[in-house]
Amino acid sequence: MAAKNRRDMMRIFRALSVEKRVQIVRLLVERTLCVGALSRLLGISAGAVSQHLRILKDAGLVEPDRRGYFIHYSLAPSAAARCRLVTDSLFGSKKGAGKCAAGKRSAKSHKASKASRRPARRNR
Repeated sequence: MAAKNRRDMMRIFRALSVEKRVQIVRLLVERTLCVGALSRLLGISAGAVSQHLRILKDAGLVEPDRRGYFIHYSLAPSAAARCRLVTDSLFGSKKGAGKCAAGKRSAKSHKASKASRRPARRNR
């Protein structure tokens, strides 16, 4: 996986790792909302909503739209597709499927590693 894709994946997962941000995304699926409306609907301060929106915006999941004195936020048109792409890239790899990494070791190396983990006996 390319470094850019990995960063994008981590940014999206981090953004959606907080319940309030997921709630914001769900609300924005229905319609555009300003910070004040989101604040009332979520029961948190406008400052907290602004911080959550900044993180969602940095992840490319929401977009601002200035309307006079207010900024209305909406879900980015590509948000759902990007989330699907990131999830598919995480679970889509079949590399090494069905093989246990521990099964690759030979019995001899398994015994040797077991013996090295035993505490040494002390002479009394």
